[in-house]
Amino acid sequence: MNPSSGTRTLLWFRRQLRTDDQPLFERLDTAQDQVVGVWILDPTEHLTVIDGERRSGSNRMQFLLETVDDLRSSLRAMGTELIIRVGNPAEILPDLIESLDIDCLSFVEEPGTEERRVEREVMDRVRVSVRRLPPETLLELDDPRAFAGELPEVFSSFRRDAEKHLDHGQPRDRPLRVVPVGIPTEVECGRLPGLVDLDLPDSDDEPRAVLDFRGGESSGRDRIREWMHEGDHLGRYKQTRNGMLGPDYSSKFSPWLAIGAISSRRVASETFRYEDERIANDSTYWLRFELLWREFFRLHLLKHGPRLFRLSGPADIRMQWPGDDERFERWRSGRTGVPLIDANMRELSTTGFMSNRGRQIVASFLAKNLGVDWRRGARWFEHALIDYCPAANWGNWAYAAGVGADPRGFRGFDVLKQARNYDARGDYVRHWLPDRLEALHGAAAHVPWEHGGEPPIVDSEASLDAARVRWETATGEVHRGKRGRSVRRRRSRR
Repeated sequence: MNPSSGTRTLLWFRRQLRTDDQPLFERLDTAQDQVVGVWILDPTEHLTVIDGERRSGSNRMQFLLETVDDLRSSLRAMGTELIIRVGNPAEILPDLIESLDIDCLSFVEEPGTEERRVEREVMDRVRVSVRRLPPETLLELDDPRAFAGELPEVFSSFRRDAEKHLDHGQPRDRPLRVVPVGIPTEVECGRLPGLVDLDLPDSDDEPRAVLDFRGGESSGRDRIREWMHEGDHLGRYKQTRNGMLGPDYSSKFSPWLAIGAISSRRVASETFRYEDERIANDSTYWLRFELLWREFFRLHLLKHGPRLFRLSGPADIRMQWPGDDERFERWRSGRTGVPLIDANMRELSTTGFMSNRGRQIVASFLAKNLGVDWRRGARWFEHALIDYCPAANWGNWAYAAGVGADPRGFRGFDVLKQARNYDARGDYVRHWLPDRLEALHGAAAHVPWEHGGEPPIVDSEASLDAARVRWETATGEVHRGKRGRSVRRRRSRR
């Protein structure tokens, strides 16, 4: 069969930066269709300055570039090329389509509002057939956008329905070889930029980091194998998942999931394989439970679109946010005086990672105790996290701020109680704040102000009570307090 008789297809890789379980391969005739890939670094998405910082910091960008480099190697091993460009996709793609004599552009839709805007701009500019694949999902959904339109606002309702009526999608097979599009000599494949090219500082290795994160599909698959199968950590995951210190208390798959170096379907399928080969228990289920949360937030973003990014959130709760710039800056730089907050923020800025428990605590502290506009925290996480995902990041922040998908009314963390529960000996805070806590041990490390240190920026109990009042004022719900004999809650009509 003459390969030239196949369609010449340009595969636009966006957030599926892998070859395994790759939706872009699904509708190809890999024996006949000619394919070539393209990845575009959009400066608007990554290099725009917001609140004085690039949208992508060095740690996040380094992980992304490593992932793209790995993808290029994988595609070359399959027989084709990954073209790399920096710029506006709506300008780059039409020119590339013309230069390569492309018949069809193929890409996977994303749930984010900015990503959908870019898709519309590209569609307006290209003059060839376009294959738009639906947003990627963990579950088998005929129409993810229609499903999202009927999504419950409460995760537990979604979970119960999904577990009863929906199947996990099966990972797609990876083709061994594909037929390449011939690239004319005048078309450069493009050099992968480095941090210096993007005017970003070097991303140095941090010896205190919980894991040496390396971007790329191969590294992600290695992590699955080493943590789940070789290390046998999945069987204890539910008991260890709230840890903060060490490489194996949690799977730490999120950086590779967020960037699409591994898929949620692949992770779920590996948990089922683990159950078949070893044990099925609460822990093996719980990792799939966490994947369902990720799925919920992606569908939640599809449903609410720009409402998720508004101050009042998708729940349209119009609270007051009295926190000022100084409070935000002290939170961001780890100088609140509360060791558990400051240690987590130092870990984040240094390594690009923070435990799930830590994220919940610092988000609650910024929004509730400090009263700062929660979106500033979400933007800082966007800059700093190597596992930034628009849906999960903004969905979780709206949840933590009390303006998102949260059925239980006002919720705020008692930071000192969290410290007692999850870092009772003070090992974590001393790990990240040795300069401030070296002389304090055990519980004392969490209250240095009781041992001659500077007082924290706010009183944790009083500031949390003030946050409750702000929330009750905004929602019309009344709560008598911790020792009240009864609780009455009512949503006001607006």
